[in-house]
Amino acid sequence: MTKTDTSSSNTLFIEVSGAGLAEVDGLYIPSTAPPAQSESGTLSSPGFWNGKPAWDRADGKAARSPAISYSNSYKSWRISRLDGHLAYEITCDDALPPADRPWNVYKMGVAPAPSLTLHHGDPRLPAPQPNIVFILGGPGAGKGTMCELAKIQLGWTHLSTGDLLRAELKAGGPRTALIKSYVDAGTLVPDEIVVGLLKDAIVKTIRGTGDVNFLIDGFPRSFGNMDAWYKVFGDDRDLPKMIYFECPLEVLTGRILGRAQYSGRSDDNVESMKQRFDTFKAETLPIVEHFRGLGKCVEIDTSQDRETVYALVRAQLADQTDSDSLARPLSEEAEMLLGLRPYPRKT
Repeated sequence: MTKTDTSSSNTLFIEVSGAGLAEVDGLYIPSTAPPAQSESGTLSSPGFWNGKPAWDRADGKAARSPAISYSNSYKSWRISRLDGHLAYEITCDDALPPADRPWNVYKMGVAPAPSLTLHHGDPRLPAPQPNIVFILGGPGAGKGTMCELAKIQLGWTHLSTGDLLRAELKAGGPRTALIKSYVDAGTLVPDEIVVGLLKDAIVKTIRGTGDVNFLIDGFPRSFGNMDAWYKVFGDDRDLPKMIYFECPLEVLTGRILGRAQYSGRSDDNVESMKQRFDTFKAETLPIVEHFRGLGKCVEIDTSQDRETVYALVRAQLADQTDSDSLARPLSEEAEMLLGLRPYPRKT
């Protein structure tokens, strides 16, 4: 009996690179092949083959359509050459062609096997506009904790400029040598480089996951940051909204000293805390005032208990959060961050 694909639309694009055959590399788009019966007796539908998404070469030169598809008979994903012969395969039952592990070289393939990058949307077009919220507050105000809760529970992407700089240094990317030269000299990395890393991370996340909601933790800290933001993102776009975590100095100091017992951070001490807070008042509070004047600043008192603060943050993000995420029960990790469950003891 012939089965028919009843899948929803396929909106993913695949970029294949690093193949031993140049004719395999390139962009693949959702298949538009007319309905046909596969070897397993399944009647295909546009964009699907054997019940899973399928793709054609964007240039239309491949003899086989679809050029990337799943075989029910062999339980494997397959990539064909331009002449239609199969070149690469990977045996698995994944819903999508794996992009996180090596493929196998098939009979008509040449080593090395290629790598795959999945795009949510056509990479030839500009990425969808992100929905960004800046998160600011003094040291110890709870920025990191609340951003991680929003990431775990609400699906927002949490970005930190410090994390991005460290990741770029570790990855050895195109900016690594330049960033390292500033770090080794003990000087600040220029704002435009930092904001460039932010933009790259945002575009990569949108294309790779389809997620468009971003929390940028601890940014902008100065008007230099703001100038770089306009240069990189353009001055014709509206500024994102800011959520400012207001918290008295004595509370911040108590938190910093409390976490010093396990954080391992060299700056978690009274002297460093005072210096960081003075810098925050001198450079960052004027930014907060600027956003207040634009009507783009929401203030949350984070001296309250974590559950209350998270409820207030959640309410501010609710309009841009999908209903499934809003209805999601607290995970174990979220409960630990909220202090509702103890962290597991280290053995």
